[in-house]
Amino acid sequence: MTIQEIKDKGLLLFECISGSKAYGLNTPQSDTDLKGVFYLPKEQFYGLEYIPQVSNETNDEVYYELGRFVELLCKNNPNILELLASPNECILYKHPLMERLDINMFLSKLCKDTFAGYALTQIRKARGYKKKVVNPIEKERRTVLDFCYVMDNYQSVLVKEWLDKNGLSQEFCGLSSISHAKGVYALFYDADNKYGYHGIAVKETANEVSLSSIPKGEQAVAYLFWNMEAYSLYCKEYKEYWDWVEERNDNRYQTNLNHGKNYDSKNMMHTIRLLQVAEEILRDGKLNVKRPNRRELLDIKAGNMDYDDLLAIADKLMENIESYYMISTLPDTPDKQKTERILVEMREELYK
Repeated sequence: MTIQEIKDKGLLLFECISGSKAYGLNTPQSDTDLKGVFYLPKEQFYGLEYIPQVSNETNDEVYYELGRFVELLCKNNPNILELLASPNECILYKHPLMERLDINMFLSKLCKDTFAGYALTQIRKARGYKKKVVNPIEKERRTVLDFCYVMDNYQSVLVKEWLDKNGLSQEFCGLSSISHAKGVYALFYDADNKYGYHGIAVKETANEVSLSSIPKGEQAVAYLFWNMEAYSLYCKEYKEYWDWVEERNDNRYQTNLNHGKNYDSKNMMHTIRLLQVAEEILRDGKLNVKRPNRRELLDIKAGNMDYDDLLAIADKLMENIESYYMISTLPDTPDKQKTERILVEMREELYK
């Protein structure tokens, strides 16, 4: 099922403009995001092919099936609550039955965890982004040899440097493990290649050191330590970084480079917005989608604030949220029985 089929078959219940335009934070460069609610035909709803949501290829148009929509409302999902509380000027279509779902039925203390909790995950993402910007990882991948060291004159020396210094090749080296010494190996050298040693690493792409069969009586020329933990961590960070480079929005990345603060400013703007919304819900019992502090939030998006200052603002908002949570008159959770009854009534009307 496609979004166009939903509209052509008269299954649409609600449609609105969402995202930055709903928040009042749009700029000339902003896209138009659409969200909506639909219902499945009776046969499909009772059958085996329940479709919870439909979206376009870019995911900037997302439509939720009525049951899934109500389920997420009961969980106080931020995006779904904001959809129900959309400003009138952003609503493109609203079926009369949707009037039965009032935002006040769903606002609860759960919003502390959903809005503020989600905001905290965004802060962690921003910290990770900052780390990636400040500490880029070279495209040329490091090898096992970059994490191997030998003792040389009471100092730990990178094995590649030690080999160069002594005019040796890693391919003619042989390693033998040492009992009760994790990561430590006796290193032997066969300049004539008569013993067929495997080298320290069999090939450039090897993920571990290689052991060789050492003839009895051979003398070790050095002792090698392979820092396997550091190599494993590097491999993980290398993959994460280059996956991020491949998937990142280059226009957004360039904006963040231009403001020079080394954090994802759009991400931080939405983090502060979410925390402010959570504070208002717990303090006032209301959800205001359109933000009254457009200039402040767009300042954050433009990178006009220091990262540490933003973290201080976020910490203060979290303190306020905890305080208002304790005295809030909102219910702990939405009334699921009442909501389910209304949902059943809505479906009965739709399937007449």
